[in-house]
Amino acid sequence: MLCIHNPGSGKGSFTSGAEKTPAKKMDSWVWLCYDQLNLELLRDVSSQPSNTGLILIESSTKGKAHPYHKQKLAFLLSNMRHFAVEAVDQGFEVQYVITERSYHEALRHLHSTVGQIHAIEHAERSTRIEVQPLVDEEILVVHPHRGWLTTQALFTDSVGNQPPFRMDAFYRNVRRKTGWLMHEGKPIGGQFSHDGENRKPWKGDPMPPSAPHFAIDHIDEEVTLLVNRFFPDHPGTANLSTVPTSQHDVEKALAFASECMPHFGTYEDAMSATNKGLFHTRLAPLINLHRVMPSQAIELALASGEALNNVEGFVRQMIWREYVHHIHVVTDGFRTIDVARTHSRRDANWNRASPIGPELHPNHLGQRQPLPAAYWGEKSGLSCLDRSVTSVMEDAWTHHIPRLMVLSNIAHLLDVEPRQLTDWFHFAFIDAFDWVVEPNVLGMGTFATGSAMMTKPYVAGSAYINRMSDHCSTCEFHPKKTCPISRLYWAYLARHQDAFSGNHRLSMPMRNLSRRSEEQQQIDHQTYLRVQQALTNGETLHPNDQ
Repeated sequence: MLCIHNPGSGKGSFTSGAEKTPAKKMDSWVWLCYDQLNLELLRDVSSQPSNTGLILIESSTKGKAHPYHKQKLAFLLSNMRHFAVEAVDQGFEVQYVITERSYHEALRHLHSTVGQIHAIEHAERSTRIEVQPLVDEEILVVHPHRGWLTTQALFTDSVGNQPPFRMDAFYRNVRRKTGWLMHEGKPIGGQFSHDGENRKPWKGDPMPPSAPHFAIDHIDEEVTLLVNRFFPDHPGTANLSTVPTSQHDVEKALAFASECMPHFGTYEDAMSATNKGLFHTRLAPLINLHRVMPSQAIELALASGEALNNVEGFVRQMIWREYVHHIHVVTDGFRTIDVARTHSRRDANWNRASPIGPELHPNHLGQRQPLPAAYWGEKSGLSCLDRSVTSVMEDAWTHHIPRLMVLSNIAHLLDVEPRQLTDWFHFAFIDAFDWVVEPNVLGMGTFATGSAMMTKPYVAGSAYINRMSDHCSTCEFHPKKTCPISRLYWAYLARHQDAFSGNHRLSMPMRNLSRRSEEQQQIDHQTYLRVQQALTNGETLHPNDQ
C-alpha cells in the first residue's frame, strides 16, 4: 500500500490515488533517499516486502535551497514517485512523505510513529551532515551502501588517503581486482588505456542513434505542474518527454545505451552543434539515482561485444565515477586538503543580491571573477559556449567534453571564482550531486585544488575546440584570426605563470609563452579584460569590437 503524508495541494493521480492512512506496523522501516531508488539496495537490511516498509520523502525545503534547474527537480521527483508505485507493486508498504520540512525534521517526526528508522549510507555529504544528529541519537540506523563498484579500502590501497591522488593507479588496480577486460592478470589488448583511439572528431558519419523520447504519463504531468507552480523562478524548463522516469522508460534508456556502444569510445571526446549527445549513453542521471545500478551498466558494456576501445572507454568512465566519489569522502569534500581558499557567494550568480557563504572554498589560483551571465543563457557571441549553455538550459545536460573543454575551460580562462562555477554545475545539471560535481569541477575543471587530483590545469585555446567540434563553422569568430579564446589562454598562462613555475607538464606551453612578444602579451591581456568585462555585464561579443 502507498500511503501519503501531507499531500498538500496535490490533486493528481499520484497524490489523490494513494491512501492517507497511518503507517502500518512493520518489522522495520527503511528510508531510501532521493538517489537510492533501487530495491537491490535493501539486501543488507531486508529483502522481505512482507515485513519491510519503505519511506520516501519529498522536501520542498531541499528543492528551494538552491536554484536547481526545473528539469533536474522534475526528473528526480517523477522518478521517486514512479519508484514508490513500483515498490508497492513488488509488495512493499510505502510511506511517501510530502513536506515543507527538512529531511531531518521529517524523519524525527516519523520516528514518533514508526520507531527506529533504517537508512542506506548517503552519497551526498550534505545529506550525511543533515541527518547525523539522528544517527547519534539512534533514531536512524545507517547501513552500508552496496551500490558502488569499489570499496574505500580498494581506493586507499591504490592511492592512499592523502593527496596527490592519481586515477591511473586506482584504475589499474580496479581492473586487476575485478578482472574486467583482463586475461590471466594482463589487460586484453596489451594496454590498460585506449584513450589514443578515443579522440576522433565526428564529421557527420556514422550517424548516432536518435535520442529516445518517453511517453508522458499522469505522474509526469503532475510533477511538471508541481515544479512549475512551486519553483517558478528556477532556471530552465521541465520536459519529461526527454528523460526516463518509469521502469519501462529505464529499459528503453538501457536499449538506447546499447545502440551507442559501437562508437562510444571512438567519438567520446567529439562535440557537435548538430547532435548534442552523439554516442554518449546518457545513463549518468539514472546511475546517480541508482535507477540503473553501476554494476548493471558495466555488465551492459562488457556484454556488448563491441570493439575494445569503445568498451574500455565506457569502463574507464564508470571507474572515474568511483574515483571522484572516494576522493570526496576521504577529503571530506576537500575540506581536509591544504590549499588556498576564499569565500564565495553560493547561488552561482543567479540572484542579483546573494550573501557570501561563511565557509572557505578551494581556490588554488586565487580566481575571483563572477560567473558570466552567459552561463544562465545570455548570449556571449561564442558559438561553442552559447550552444553548450543552450543545451544545459534546455536539457540540464551535456556530455563530458562540453562540460570540461568549453564550459569549465572558458570560465577558468576568465578567472571565474571556482565555487561559483561548481555551484552552477550542481544546480544546472540533472546528474550533478556534491560528491561528483565538486571533484570534477573544483578538482579537474578549474584546478582549484591544485595538484590534489590533477598534475596540470585542463585549459585550451580555440584550436582544440575547432579540431574536436563543428562549433567554429557556425561562429561569427574565425578560430585562427579573431576568436578570443586562444588569447584568453595565453593571458591565463601569463597571469598565473608564477603558480606554474616548475610544473614539467606545462613546460612546453610556458616556453611558447616566453616566445610571445611584449606586444602580443599586451594584446592577450587586453583581450582578457575586454571579454571578462563584456561577459560579466551580459554583453554579446563581436569580432569588430576588437
